[in-house]
Amino acid sequence: MNRHKILVVDDDLVIIKAFSMKLTAAGYQVVTALEASQAIAAARREKPDLILLDINFPIDIGSDWDGFKIIAWLQRLEEVKGRPVVVISGGEASKFKARALAAGAIAYFQKPVKTDELLTLIKLTLGGETETPEKKPDAPTGVSA
Repeated sequence: MNRHKILVVDDDLVIIKAFSMKLTAAGYQVVTALEASQAIAAARREKPDLILLDINFPIDIGSDWDGFKIIAWLQRLEEVKGRPVVVISGGEASKFKARALAAGAIAYFQKPVKTDELLTLIKLTLGGETETPEKKPDAPTGVSA
């Protein structure tokens, strides 16, 4: 089975763990990063199929980078150029949504994220089916669509 790889970038370890569990249960391979330099390195090394990216990062983690700078870098990296970026943010949507979409994100989700909506978007964006350990596709019944 070809599992799509998703890079999750957020400075909150709880958010990273929650997304990792949900995405893994949905059949995706997950790579994580807590800050900008880790995100860029992981993108180059892992070549993810899609990137979930927080916008706000505290300055005290050693960088003044935010998600917008990360998007700009990702768009220049040959390894991930053109890969879809989905922004997830706890910031005001009125302040960040239009800017995120203008920067190249394909979607914006406000935290707390509605996981079902996010998973639907990911599936539509990446195409194809993913198998989860608890649910296998039904055998063909001979009925055509």
